[in-house]
Amino acid sequence: MRTHTRRKHPHDDAPDTAAEFDRLAHLPEGAERDAVRQHLVNAWLPMAERIAGRFRNRGESLEDLRQVAALGLVKAVDRFDPERGAAFACFAVPTITGEVKRHFREHMWTLHVPRRVQDQRNRVRAARRELLQTVSGRAPTLAEIATRAGLTQAEAMAGLEAADAFNALSLDAEQPGSEGGHTLFDGLGGPDPALDVVIDREAVKPGLRRLPERERRILYMRFFRDMTQRRIAEDLGISQMHVSRLISNSCERLRREIMQDAA
Repeated sequence: MRTHTRRKHPHDDAPDTAAEFDRLAHLPEGAERDAVRQHLVNAWLPMAERIAGRFRNRGESLEDLRQVAALGLVKAVDRFDPERGAAFACFAVPTITGEVKRHFREHMWTLHVPRRVQDQRNRVRAARRELLQTVSGRAPTLAEIATRAGLTQAEAMAGLEAADAFNALSLDAEQPGSEGGHTLFDGLGGPDPALDVVIDREAVKPGLRRLPERERRILYMRFFRDMTQRRIAEDLGISQMHVSRLISNSCERLRREIMQDAA
């Protein structure tokens, strides 16, 4: 005769605390109620620790996860309403699990990533893991990942990019493929001097428009075409000294107008 062994449920050892929850619901604030509440927390603590164990090896210590799960358990005990007829385990498991997941969302990401994108990341990771079991010899494509995860390709790409935001590298880390000991900090850019030139050009434009045609032409030839004063004088048929004086007077006028506008 063949016998069937019933699979043990993860919470088959759950304590029978229905009477204690009924009692807690009718007790006023005070020492007796606190004692019953503490007894319930202690009784269900093994379940909370098992839930915490499901999230081990994800970058957080098991002890910290147990503390977070215990906090979720306390919230579940305080919020549980026995008059609704549901078993406490059915209410506590999602409450504790949600508390642990919230801990990962809010405290474990190096960069702030919207919850929507975090969810996309989780779905993309699961889809990619499943595809790796079925697709051999190559990595799954973005289109395949998106289809398996039930996302658009843009959403799947956002999920893939979000994976890099969970942890960050130090700026002192060596650049990938670098043989000379160059760090990521060495690759950072600095202030671009050309930005100041852009600002100066925009500031001087109104004054240039007010200059006489010949002065504008001389400044253009000198500063935009990089012509010497001698060459400018030859093109215009005037003396080099005259060119120098016109440039000085024009620049001084522009400088004075800019200073007045700034004031």
